[in-house]
Amino acid sequence: MKYYIIAGEASGDLHGSNLIKEIKKQDSAAVIRCWGGDKMQAAGGELVKHYRDLAFMGFAEVLMNIRTIFRNLRFCKEDILQFKPDALILVDYPGFNLRIAKWAKQQPLFADKVSKIIYYISPQVWAWKEGRVKMMKECIDKMLVILPFEKDYYKNKWNWEVEYVGHPLVEVVESVVNSQGSAAIDPILSNSNNKLIALLPGSRKQEIRIKLPVMLEVSKSFPDFQFVVAKAPGVEDSFYDEMLKIFSNVSYVSGKTYDLLLTSKAALVTSGTATLETALFGVPEAVCYKGSWLSYQIGKRVVKVKYISLVNLIMDKLVVKEFIQHDMNAENLTRELNELLHNSERLDQIKKGYTSLKKILSEKGNASAKAAASIVKLLSK
Repeated sequence: MKYYIIAGEASGDLHGSNLIKEIKKQDSAAVIRCWGGDKMQAAGGELVKHYRDLAFMGFAEVLMNIRTIFRNLRFCKEDILQFKPDALILVDYPGFNLRIAKWAKQQPLFADKVSKIIYYISPQVWAWKEGRVKMMKECIDKMLVILPFEKDYYKNKWNWEVEYVGHPLVEVVESVVNSQGSAAIDPILSNSNNKLIALLPGSRKQEIRIKLPVMLEVSKSFPDFQFVVAKAPGVEDSFYDEMLKIFSNVSYVSGKTYDLLLTSKAALVTSGTATLETALFGVPEAVCYKGSWLSYQIGKRVVKVKYISLVNLIMDKLVVKEFIQHDMNAENLTRELNELLHNSERLDQIKKGYTSLKKILSEKGNASAKAAASIVKLLSK
């Protein structure tokens, strides 16, 4: 079978790569063409375009790059028609992928059910732009969701049967923990003396520019700790060097985010998938969000969730504290980090929350294998 997979950011590249590996196990003749990153390419996908050329975050940023986005859409459509896949698999990245899904459903190949449209990792329509669900239901042949509450959301509110496969991060993190990573070979991580704080400011330059300076200010209040920034893939060293040069107890690592979390006492983490990764590693965290003024003003009027952290959303309670926009300042983060390092009662509460979270996300077994099996079964009908 021929598979065309589209992922548009680092987390999609990770989950897409594991999906490719599992598809190849279940379909030895699989031919895979993809948009994604280095991990998907290494897993055996023929890489068409790298996600670093696609990633635009926030309302204002998208408007500034609208011409590039439409150029990418046109190219993607032409490439799909030329490849003629049996399955079009869309991994998260809704701003781009939902447009592709709607377009694809109008093409004879997909409209006549010759080829299937599968969405893996649902857009967060339960948070905002809920009106998109009607179109999604019409265009998507199979929706595979990774958050437990999404199955009931789609069934109860939209009468749409979707499949919950579990969260793919569980097996990813377990694999790293069981192998104990490669922290010992990195001098920054191996010499931390158990006094290391992880800083995860995001994967895109525009968000790093806003969040990282605030996180760096916090390091001044903890001179006995080593703060380490998880460098984003594709972002040059000089970008970080300029910001870090005046902070004596701050350094960065590249391509070692999981090794960093394995050795950290606590973490300051930007909202998104990284909050869930940090929790699955068992690291106490403070969740941070700060955007451009315009993006924040628009976002707070349209987003309809109680929490911004996936940890809190899945648990439906405040397991880890969130610091949003004006509340994300050095004073608040310093106070919270002190709690995470020294308040044993608070740490016990977080640990219990993390244990329950992992249990919920693990109940379906290997998510990537389950998703691949569902896709291969759908194509065999």
